[in-house]
Amino acid sequence: MVFKAALETLAERATRVLAMGGQAKIDRQHDKGRYTARERIDLLLDPDSFFEVGRFAHSDMPGMADKTPADSKIAGYGKIAGRQVTITANDFTVMAATTSRVAGKKEHQVNEYGTAKGMPMVYLGEAGGARMPDIMGAKGLTSFGGGGFESFIDIMSRVRKNLFITAIMGECYGMPTWMACLSDFVVQVKGTAMGVSGPRVLELALGEKITDEELGGCRVHGEITGTIDRVADNEDHCFDLIRQYLSYMPSHRDEAPQVFDVPEGSGDQMAKILSFLPERRNRTYDMLKILDCIVDKDSLFEIKPDFGCSVITTLSRVGGNTVGIVANQPKVMAGAMDTQGIDKVISFLCLCDTYNIPLVFFHDIPGFLVGQEAEQKKVAAKVMNYMNALGQVTVPKIGVIVRKSYGMAFWNMAGSGCGTDFLVAWPTAEMSFVDPIIAANVVFGAGNGRSEEKATLIDTLIDGTSPFGAAGSYDIHDVIDPKTTRDYIIRALEISRGPISGTGQRGIGEHRLANWPTKF
Repeated sequence: MVFKAALETLAERATRVLAMGGQAKIDRQHDKGRYTARERIDLLLDPDSFFEVGRFAHSDMPGMADKTPADSKIAGYGKIAGRQVTITANDFTVMAATTSRVAGKKEHQVNEYGTAKGMPMVYLGEAGGARMPDIMGAKGLTSFGGGGFESFIDIMSRVRKNLFITAIMGECYGMPTWMACLSDFVVQVKGTAMGVSGPRVLELALGEKITDEELGGCRVHGEITGTIDRVADNEDHCFDLIRQYLSYMPSHRDEAPQVFDVPEGSGDQMAKILSFLPERRNRTYDMLKILDCIVDKDSLFEIKPDFGCSVITTLSRVGGNTVGIVANQPKVMAGAMDTQGIDKVISFLCLCDTYNIPLVFFHDIPGFLVGQEAEQKKVAAKVMNYMNALGQVTVPKIGVIVRKSYGMAFWNMAGSGCGTDFLVAWPTAEMSFVDPIIAANVVFGAGNGRSEEKATLIDTLIDGTSPFGAAGSYDIHDVIDPKTTRDYIIRALEISRGPISGTGQRGIGEHRLANWPTKF
């Protein structure tokens, strides 16, 4: 056979690469209930679509070449539901997938190429931080940015151009955490952890003893920091969530999301939508039940459902078109929005504005959560950041006032004067500076009971909150029958998307929020 020795060398080296860190470490991974990096790639991508680059890369430290197959980062290109993506998977069986100069260069090149070609980027994380001793010393530290004088800032900063998705699939410290904080969508699998430094480093450096879960588990990042967008029950569920998310999104900011066929049964519940809204104005309810009536059947895909829970941010479809919904959730704190909720909405506005997703706002909010704790959390500054972001949104905005909409929160929910394409109310809507009962208590004093004069004032103030006053002065566009809400939104979206936008293309925004930080 011609070139037999060369081909045998290729086959031998390829076999060694596919063996990753060896069978014992692969077994250890499986014993933890986790897939290997190569198994993850095969399970997420369409069959036989992976196109690997850098498989023979290895550490540049003396004596480490044979110990670092693919240098612990498996990278390349593939397809998800027929869509071309870039993919990088940390191989924990090789040096705990710590990052070296060569591995960093490979990751960066793949992402840079994917960005240039408009491909979504997928990062499957399970890794320690920077590899030691590679990064030690002056030469180790200064060479770690990938060479050149701009490469590190390119890796560690981002203006959104194409989608970036990160999955936290094991213990992730250092690089996977940085990647998660640069991503548009982050999924964390239950039983995993993410942080800047791991428990071992913290114990050695600070004497702090803490578990992975306590440091950066799903509860920490799902409920407290809001760094992640969804929690997955296991790795297979994680892959499903990534596929679902991609179905709502374009690959890059210069295209519109895909339009889907409308599922049978969509809109069938509109006739009884008011049955989910209590007649008594002080009763709570689940806004998700109302949204579920309006959107295409089974299309709600919540973002950050466990964080800032008094406001809902969810991708969905209406009439086959992707929309982003911001809706107050009265069953949590009566719908009052706290600083977590503000951060959540700003993040969502940035996502939708960048990727040409129209926004629909559903009001039922008594105001922002205020008080000493809120002030210490900079509520005023965050409210203004929220308004600043809202003012830069260039995708269509539609507002529906379901029930209460009071004070500054009315405008933050895209009320009048906020560039909202169409702003309508249900006849059940109330709009005012504060709740009429609070206003009466300010006038008469909260401790003076309910005198006849006070009761009269409350009734008068409640009557004044009627949406027909705003409709009469043409400060809202219409008061609509709730059962027509779905049809109204479909028609409003059709009108507001075109025929052309500021970019000269139907349905494409100006992406003013593309350079807003991906985390708050």
